Amino acid sequence: MRKFFQEIKADLKFKTAGPGQKLSEPSRAPKEKPKAEVAPKPRQAPTDEAQRAAAAALARLELKPKGKAPSSQETIKNQVRKELMAEAAASEKGLSMEEKGQEEGGAAAPSVSGVYFICPLTGAIVRKDQKEKQLREAIQAYYSVDPVAASIMEIHTFNKDREKVQLCVETMAKYLDNIYLHPEEEKYRKIKLQNKVFQERISCLEGTHKFFQAVGFETKTLPVPGQDTTEEFYVLKEEMLNRLEELKDGKEQLQSSEPVRAQLHRQPTLFRPSPAAAHFELPHDFFSLTADELRREQRLRTEAVEKALMLRTRAMREKEEQREMRKYNYTLLRVRFPDGYILQGTFYARESVSVLYNFVREALRDDWLPFELLGPGGLKLTDENLAFNECGLVPSALLSLAWDAELMADVEAAEEQHSPLRPELLAGAQSLS
Repeated sequence: MRKFFQEIKADLKFKTAGPGQKLSEPSRAPKEKPKAEVAPKPRQAPTDEAQRAAAAALARLELKPKGKAPSSQETIKNQVRKELMAEAAASEKGLSMEEKGQEEGGAAAPSVSGVYFICPLTGAIVRKDQKEKQLREAIQAYYSVDPVAASIMEIHTFNKDREKVQLCVETMAKYLDNIYLHPEEEKYRKIKLQNKVFQERISCLEGTHKFFQAVGFETKTLPVPGQDTTEEFYVLKEEMLNRLEELKDGKEQLQSSEPVRAQLHRQPTLFRPSPAAAHFELPHDFFSLTADELRREQRLRTEAVEKALMLRTRAMREKEEQREMRKYNYTLLRVRFPDGYILQGTFYARESVSVLYNFVREALRDDWLPFELLGPGGLKLTDENLAFNECGLVPSALLSLAWDAELMADVEAAEEQHSPLRPELLAGAQSLS
C-alpha cells in the first residue's frame, strides 16, 4: 500500500512540473534560477452564456452511455488521483482569494446583511439575536388581551425541555379535570404549593403560575389539618364554579398549543443579470460556529493537501461532507432565470427542496407555469423531499431555472412576450455587486 501511495504522489508531481523541469523523475528536476516575481493577471469571471453552455455540456455528458469500467485497482487509483488534484486546486484557489482580499484592504460586503425573523404576534422583523427578546415582549404585551392564552404561549415557548413541558401539561390538566368533574369536592379546588409533585413538575417551569392565576386561582395561606402550622395553596375562586366551561376551555387550549416560533424571513431579492451571480459573501449569522471557530476551520482547510494523502473511500468522503454540512444552520440560495435575472432568498439548511420551488412560484406572474430547477453542474433537483444540506446546497448555491420548452413555445406564440416575474419584483430589482 505504501508503494501505491508513492506512485500516486510521484504521478502528481510529474503532471504538475513547472516550466523548465524535465518530465521524467520529479526528484531529479534541475534547480531553476530565481526569477523576478510577476504579478498574475486577474482572471475574469465567466460570462452568463459561458456558464449556461458549461452546464448544458455537463448535462449532455451525463446522458451519454458509459464505457466499460476499468479494473477495481485502476478505478481506485484514478479516483484518488482526481481527488488529490481537485483538493490541491481548491486549496490553491482558496489561498489566492484570501491574498486578493488582503490586497484590496478588507473583506467584501456580505451578500445579505444577516439572518432575520418575523414575529408572528406583531409582524416585526428582527435579527436572529433579537428574536427571543421580541417574542418575550410580544407575549408579555398579549397578557392585556388574553392572559390565559399568553400564559400558555409562555409555557410552551420558553421552556425548552419538551418532555418536561409535556409532563407539566398533563399534570395541570389533571388538576383542572378533577375540578370540572367533581366541582362539589372542595379538596380538588385546592393545590398545595409545596407539594412534591407540584414543585417538580409544575412550579419549576416558566409561565405556570401565571396560568393558574389567569384561569381563576388565587393564593391563600391555610392551616394544615392536625398541625399548628400554615401553608400556601392555590384555591379556585368561588365565582369560577359557575364558569366551569371556561376552565375546561383553558385546559383544552393548554393541551393543544404549540411553541410560538418566529418565522424565518426569506428576504426575497431580485437582481439584474450579473456575472457575479455565483459569488457569495456570507455574514456570521449563517453559521452555527462562532467567528473564532470559523477562522480556525479556514486555517485547517489550508492543510487539505496533507490530508488528501490518506486514501478515503467514497463512503468516507460522503460521511465527512455530511459532518461539514451540519455546521450550517441557514443557506443563501439564488435562482437564475433564462433571461438572466436572479432571485435570492434565505432558507434553513434542513428545509426541503419543495420550499424553494414554492418560493420561486410565489415570485412568478403566473404561478402555474411548470419549471425545473438545476443545481450546480446542471443536475436536476427532482426529489423535492430532500433537504438542502443533503443536496450540498449549503451554505450558499446558485441554481438555474428551466421552463417547459413546449409550453413556453405555446405561451410565446399566443401572447405578447413579457417577463414571467411579478411586476413589483421587477420594479425593485437591484444590481449585484
